[in-house]
Amino acid sequence: MSDSTSHSRAKMLAEAAIMVAIATVLSLIKLLNLPYGGSVTVACMLPIIIISYRHGLRWGMLTGFVFGLIQQLLELNTLSYVTTWQSVIAVILLDYFLAFMVIGLGGIFRDRMSQPKALVAGTIFVCVIRYLCHVISGATVWAGLSIPTNAALLYSIGYNATYMIPETIVTAVLAFTVGSILDFSGDRVRHFVPKSKRDKRSFPIFEALGALFLAAVLFFDVRCVFMNLQNAETGEFDATGFANVNWIAVAIFSVIGIALSVTFYMLGSKKRENEREGE
Repeated sequence: MSDSTSHSRAKMLAEAAIMVAIATVLSLIKLLNLPYGGSVTVACMLPIIIISYRHGLRWGMLTGFVFGLIQQLLELNTLSYVTTWQSVIAVILLDYFLAFMVIGLGGIFRDRMSQPKALVAGTIFVCVIRYLCHVISGATVWAGLSIPTNAALLYSIGYNATYMIPETIVTAVLAFTVGSILDFSGDRVRHFVPKSKRDKRSFPIFEALGALFLAAVLFFDVRCVFMNLQNAETGEFDATGFANVNWIAVAIFSVIGIALSVTFYMLGSKKRENEREGE
């Protein structure tokens, strides 16, 4: 192995270690934390997606695997809820190793579209796969524990969507923002310079704000509604919890948030039209 190759691998290893550390810190900053597993973070998956985009899927998946291992160590208490060794292995594989390793596929669209779009597409792609891992785990391992035995698949689909959808929105918005500022395609990270006239249009700040307001609505509604629908002692779905929801607050916050989201989207569309007319 040549000195240059050894230096390059050492550099990538150091960069991957730094990104795992950043991802771990971001995973501890929870915007929403559901009582029976799952949370919305400040885009903790983005550092792993960037590694995948910069250095390829192999390095990305390896980094994602290490990140999943750290997440498992931080949440070892989850294994105390399962009763058999088969369930322990299933939780480790589905909820941690596989669910986080697939984040390393985030750079799959690197050569297919511009960097900001590739990062967003990669984010959505890996979030869908991670979501499926959690759904399968919920409908099998956690059925009868934190998820009702009856209609376990449907309940798992709904439960995991309550945090994965906001997590996807937050990560996608930040991925587009960071990808529009910094260029990750070279050996060194530089300021991003658009390659085409279309890419040179200003950053869609209004659309980004609209997406963030929509995510805020999801955070608030999930916290107010879903956290009242599961019996704290048995883990079973309890429809009587609907009576404890502050529906007036949910309605007001949802209407205001959606109205702001639509308003910012319309402002963004108007701005785009003006930019096209000025070309």
